[in-house]
Amino acid sequence: MRSNNRTDNEIRPLSVEYNFQHQADGSVLIRMGNTHVLCAVSVEEKVPPFLVGRGQGWITAEYGMLPGSTNTRARRETNGCSGRSMEIQRLIGRSLRMMVDLKEIGERTLRVDCDVLNADGGTRTASITGAALAVRAALRGLVEKGLLTAMPELTPVAAISVGMVGGHCLLDLDYREDSGAEVDANFVMTGDGRLIEVQGSAEGAPFAREKFEQMLDLAELGIANLLKLWERGQDD
Repeated sequence: MRSNNRTDNEIRPLSVEYNFQHQADGSVLIRMGNTHVLCAVSVEEKVPPFLVGRGQGWITAEYGMLPGSTNTRARRETNGCSGRSMEIQRLIGRSLRMMVDLKEIGERTLRVDCDVLNADGGTRTASITGAALAVRAALRGLVEKGLLTAMPELTPVAAISVGMVGGHCLLDLDYREDSGAEVDANFVMTGDGRLIEVQGSAEGAPFAREKFEQMLDLAELGIANLLKLWERGQDD
């Protein structure tokens, strides 16, 4: 039996809370089952040196797990990011930069902090889904302040995990399922069904292409559900 009595193609209970951090330029607390991630955007009126004078902005991300987020205390990364955290935050940043033409946001940086409050699998995918909504909120704030003349056109972005457990393809794995999966994959997609990134690996034996296609079909279904958050909007 899956958590929350889910079928194989169901995501965990989902909710978002906007403006969770009032002093951030945009923030979202996303809850997917028992995985809770706070995504907060800080706007800086400058860009990295390699972009100065090029008339475009930048979106970057940082990711971390708070000490009480796991069943044994996660150590703070005070001496630099672990390899895992670095890989995840680069994935988040790449995904968010697919949302918008960076020339439309001016020479400024949107720095997105994704802090895992509770971890029960799928923290990187929840971070991407929540961070995309937080970026949208921050851009709306720039328009309201008159720092942008119009809201840039955005491409909705979301991410979900899919895996094979006991020979079955399952959508949105929790930690128990993920730790026992024969195949584990993460999919990042746009609202119109295009792929941004796919990360997948076999844990015990190679898997057939038909299984990958089943996982992709499940990912499309899950992401379609996640993108309903974009339809509801910030004030709903």
